Amino acid sequence: MNGFAGADESHDINEDQHSQYSQYDDHYSSTSDDDNKALEVTFDPSSPYRRKSSLIYSEADPPKLAAGKAKVATTQCLVHQFLEEYRNERRKNANQTQNGHAPENLTNQVDLDSFVEPKGIAAGPKSNWSSRDIDSDASTETGQPDQESWKKARLSLDHNEGLNSRILTKKQLTDMAWGVRELSRRLGSIRLKFQVRSVFLLTKVYDRELIPKTRLVAKWLLSKARGVRYTVYVEESLKGNDDFDAPGLVEELVQEYRDSPAIDPGFARKGLASRLRFWNEKMCRKRPHTFDFVITLGGDGTVLYTSWLFQRIVPPVLSFSLGSLGFLTKFEFDDYEEILSTAFRDGVTVSLRLRFEGTVMRSQRKTNQLTHNEYTDEQGKRRKRDLIEELIGEERDDEHTHKPDGTFEILNEIVVDRGPNPTMSYTEIFGDDEHFTSVLADGVCVSTPTGSTAYNLAAGGSLCHPDNPVMLVTSICAHTLSFRPIILPDTIVLRIGVPYDARTNSWASFDGRERVELMPGDYVTISASRFPFASVQPQGRRSEDWVKCISAKLGWNTRQKQKNEGFNPWNKG
Repeated sequence: MNGFAGADESHDINEDQHSQYSQYDDHYSSTSDDDNKALEVTFDPSSPYRRKSSLIYSEADPPKLAAGKAKVATTQCLVHQFLEEYRNERRKNANQTQNGHAPENLTNQVDLDSFVEPKGIAAGPKSNWSSRDIDSDASTETGQPDQESWKKARLSLDHNEGLNSRILTKKQLTDMAWGVRELSRRLGSIRLKFQVRSVFLLTKVYDRELIPKTRLVAKWLLSKARGVRYTVYVEESLKGNDDFDAPGLVEELVQEYRDSPAIDPGFARKGLASRLRFWNEKMCRKRPHTFDFVITLGGDGTVLYTSWLFQRIVPPVLSFSLGSLGFLTKFEFDDYEEILSTAFRDGVTVSLRLRFEGTVMRSQRKTNQLTHNEYTDEQGKRRKRDLIEELIGEERDDEHTHKPDGTFEILNEIVVDRGPNPTMSYTEIFGDDEHFTSVLADGVCVSTPTGSTAYNLAAGGSLCHPDNPVMLVTSICAHTLSFRPIILPDTIVLRIGVPYDARTNSWASFDGRERVELMPGDYVTISASRFPFASVQPQGRRSEDWVKCISAKLGWNTRQKQKNEGFNPWNKG
């Protein structure tokens, strides 16, 4: 045994060792936020903008509709906490205006030196969770949002899994998208100061050049010189990696305590071993609240993998540039000590990047269906199933034509293509309650603004600033001269389906990772996600930084300048 704590190991300590061991152990502090109401989502089943087939919540019990006063629930993540805080501020200002009191103008108080530190004591509902599930530390220290609420949020997410953005009505989706955009604008002009305790390290474990750098960052975070006893999580595959050498790392850190005669090296070793932990994908999906801050070492692919790991709650992500292009990696690794020290001490500026929520919808067999695309109606006549009719035509109250089969949160793009088939794919594109067009092509790419410089760019789509709230739809090798890339607002729910009379199946991929086969009659819904990606940005002008990035990385609009020597206007000889 090497004394390392697993991902689920607790912090139990004997009382007689507590005084010495507390110098090395990380005691999670649980603060409370003033406003613990989560974003309440309801929908109107009679809305013409959402089909009944898209309102199915999967096999889970459907969420309760809001009736009267909304039930108070714990905040799901940092983004939703600030969004709800902003909504309450607007309601409060509106009430003050109605009562004859002008709202306080905070415009001049918001600048790069402002801090937002959630604090206070929660007044949420009583919980009957056991102490085994949730730590009972009740510190009132300010800084980190209520970590106990983050732990409870994991359980509440299981019941809110069906509250997907594709279910929202047009008005609700518009309000949600506007709220996230407004929140992103506000966050771009302030610093957020966290009380970080748990740090998530992500790197390319197959790159032997990056593993020593990951070890260096982990050692720096665990060092005695740090004023905070951080708990560092690295990928589980590094536990037995010779280059990372976890047991050797702990022994190197123990040497820092040998100069102090009052500290027993055995206690130091045990404390350090418990603060170096290992994560796996299941932990990221089920317990994202465990991590306060994410640090990535790699390229844009490593950042995309972070988004893939955290499908709902996304901690703030600070990315060091150690890859190829680096559109999403904004910090140089050579200055990691100064960058991390400043971030933890002075706070960070967070950019909320739009993510898409993609749901695979499977066609359901009719009771009187004869073949994959034929059935008999009530009069006994043979009829062919029509995807357009099922999605935008009249519906029967007792019929659900499709059923959800998996939802994914993506940061770059969703692609529906022909897959291994040698022929073109045949797909239909819908927007809300309208049929847009039929596409004969190798595929269709629906990209976020962040992904506009990825597959979308290769397919001939437009470059788009990441702050734009849009969806970019680009065909891949369309067999027509007239299919031009289009840009749609993020308040639309797109649906890309395979018609029943298509010659072949199609395949859907989500950020290039999950690949799902779509049979005739199946389709994919694409809508703005309720969980944007929180990316830590360097101080400065973000728009200028993006333009410089596409110029430097892609050579955007670069050419030699025209010479002016010896030039005479044509009419002056």
